[in-house]
Amino acid sequence: MIRQTFSTRSRVRTALHVAVGIAGVAGITIQANASDVTVGAGIQAGFYSCDKSCLYSPGTGSSNGFALDSARLYINGSVTDSIKMTFNTEYTSANNLEVMDAFGSFHFSDAFNIWAGRFLPPSDRPNLYGPYYANDWTPYADGVADYYPNVAVGRDNGVAYWGDYGIAKLQIGAFDGKSLNSAVKDPAKILMAGRLTLDFWDKESGYYLNGTYYGDKNLLALGIAAQSLDSKTTWSVDGLLEKNLGSAGAFTIEADYNKDNGLTGGVPSSGWSGLGAYVFPEVVGIGKFQLLAKYSEKSIDATTTAASFKVKTTEGNFNYIIKSFNARVGLYYLTQKGSGTVTPSEIGLKLQLQM
Repeated sequence: MIRQTFSTRSRVRTALHVAVGIAGVAGITIQANASDVTVGAGIQAGFYSCDKSCLYSPGTGSSNGFALDSARLYINGSVTDSIKMTFNTEYTSANNLEVMDAFGSFHFSDAFNIWAGRFLPPSDRPNLYGPYYANDWTPYADGVADYYPNVAVGRDNGVAYWGDYGIAKLQIGAFDGKSLNSAVKDPAKILMAGRLTLDFWDKESGYYLNGTYYGDKNLLALGIAAQSLDSKTTWSVDGLLEKNLGSAGAFTIEADYNKDNGLTGGVPSSGWSGLGAYVFPEVVGIGKFQLLAKYSEKSIDATTTAASFKVKTTEGNFNYIIKSFNARVGLYYLTQKGSGTVTPSEIGLKLQLQM
């Protein structure tokens, strides 16, 4: 996911000039001021080894391999001082580029903003930080985080209002919902989504959130989110505590609880997760080391007691943070226990770069 940070993302004029040159050869006319357009990119890649079955990486059964988990192109531009446009793409496993974000943003004040197009609806914190701004490498493997309907890479088509009011952030929107699945909803009906975030210490500005700030902020944040469509609902409560201890490093505690009444999964479910992380204070080479552990439980309430089951997921990370979310690498271990006798596990090495 790309953040609405026009002031912080470096302008890549060379990329824009190349795009204009290619378009010229193709007979396409592009009119843009390089000072008003930012171009960026992000990749997540790595090596994985799976026992019995892969939980997060491509493949089935026991396997080893290299994967390009994600490759994104980010384009942001200014139409006027108060009107912006965002267009982002995502690489898919079929070697295709998918439209991830395509929306216009209207900024009137910190308390009054309108977004329209395709983007992330108001939902839980993990959905609003996505894989590139998550603290861990497998944030959605447990089925607890980001348990909301979508039409593309967690995104949906719709319109939303959001605003910052002191310690509070309010987000409300109307969207298509899971319009590709007629078994879940009537396509003629609209999904309503809302979220309230309270930052009791440092403020998190903007629409999107982070899974960590690696000690750059001291956070005590609490959020509640809900979505509803055609009498089906899903809601969640999440919290993030992060404290910079100076020469003693920085720690993060994150928790998430989700309750789905059939909006996404078709049957009721509930789950919770807890995460703890610690960044060592010493700079080793060009970065700092981080230790992370996460545990979650997900319960599926099927129509019969015999068909109901619970899944327990455990994850561990040993990471090397070079430049926050723009450059990091890490080892991860993931294992999952369910109602069956098979206990799959996965270990891997991940690399993330953004510019």
